[in-house]
Amino acid sequence: MDMSRKFHVVIQRDEDGIYIGKVPELKGCMSQGKTIQELMKNMKEAIELCLDVQQEDLGKFVGVREIEIV
Repeated sequence: MDMSRKFHVVIQRDEDGIYIGKVPELKGCMSQGKTIQELMKNMKEAIELCLDVQQEDLGKFVGVREIEIV
């Protein structure tokens, strides 16, 4: 059984050029890196830690939907 999950990472760059990543689906799950590659490596580790801590809260998350306003 495949237990893989996908998460969205919102990436911003601070005034010092450091990349900051946040996972909207996981409250408080964030990391940083000097490059996008370093950030994504750090985000993977952060997500794994957040999943361990927040396992019971994941059942409450329903999903993300897209809506278009014309």
